[in-house]
Amino acid sequence: MNSKLLTETSKFLSFVLRHEPQAIGLTLDSEGWADVDALIGAAAQHGRALDWALIEQVVATSEKKRFALSADGACIRAVQGHSTSSVAISFAEKVPPAVLYHGTAQRFLESIRKEGLKPGARQYVHLSEDVNTATAVGQRYGKPVVLTVDAKAMHVQGFKFFQAENGVWLTAGVPHGCIAS
Repeated sequence: MNSKLLTETSKFLSFVLRHEPQAIGLTLDSEGWADVDALIGAAAQHGRALDWALIEQVVATSEKKRFALSADGACIRAVQGHSTSSVAISFAEKVPPAVLYHGTAQRFLESIRKEGLKPGARQYVHLSEDVNTATAVGQRYGKPVVLTVDAKAMHVQGFKFFQAENGVWLTAGVPHGCIAS
């Protein structure tokens, strides 16, 4: 399959599995799972041709590992990044590494310095364990800036951390006092 089709399909899956399943009449359970057959049918009713092979290839080849198939392969979900209130994945709480990183754009720095990191429309702030990943994330929004988060201090203060299946670290927010740039 060509890379353009895989990229377009990944973007479509991100949209319906993270943000607006109702746009195609799809229902997600509270853990974000959707029946693959229902997804294929709902997408077809809205002019998007999907099949099992295409979905499996997107899941398998996604560099960011944004999606997961259930153990029986019958369901699919986005592993994190949801903005829909119907999904509340029950991640296991984990002790974070001492330092995590957040990629953002230069234009957001003033607000972050005043208010810290907030999840915005998403359920969690996304953090990474390495600078390269954070830089790549920041580039999506303009001139990238990588912020260093004192995750150890946050954890000691009682902040909860979770880790999605694709390695992304999640927390409800990061106070400005725990951020260095």
